[in-house]
Amino acid sequence: MHLIAVGRLRDGPEAELFARYNVRLRPAFTLVEIPEGRGAPAEVKRREGTALLAALPDNAFVVALDQGGEMPDSLRFAAMLERWLGTSRRVCFLIGGAEGLDAPVLARTDAALSLGPMTWPHFLARGMLAEQVYRARSIATGHPYHRSGRP
Repeated sequence: MHLIAVGRLRDGPEAELFARYNVRLRPAFTLVEIPEGRGAPAEVKRREGTALLAALPDNAFVVALDQGGEMPDSLRFAAMLERWLGTSRRVCFLIGGAEGLDAPVLARTDAALSLGPMTWPHFLARGMLAEQVYRARSIATGHPYHRSGRP
C-alpha cells in the first residue's frame, strides 16, 4: 500500500502515531511526501494536486481522504479494504494539504473516505488512517482487536 501525502512529517507525536501503526501493517504503507505548495490558495491546491497525481504508481487504485467521502464503520471499511487489496492494483491513499484536494485529483480517485465531519490536521490524519487500516486488517484476520457489539 502507498500513502501519498502533502507535507513533510517531522519528529513528534503525529509521526510517532503513524509509525506505531505502520510498523504493524502487512503490507505496510510506503510513504511518499509531497512538498507543501506556497502562494494563493487556488494555486497551492493546483500545484499540490499535480504533484500528488504525478506520484501515483501506474494503474493504482486511488483512495482520497476527503471530507466529502464515505464514512464507513470499521466493519464496512474492513470489507472495502479487503476488496481493494484483492484487485491487481496497488492501493494508494492520498492526503492533501491545508487547502484540500484539487478537482482533478478527486476525479482520478476510485474511492473517497472521510474521517468524519470535523476538520483534522493533515499530519494527524496519517496516524488516524494508519490506525484504521490496522484495525481493518485485524478485523479481516479475525483478530479480537475490533470489539463489535459494544455500546
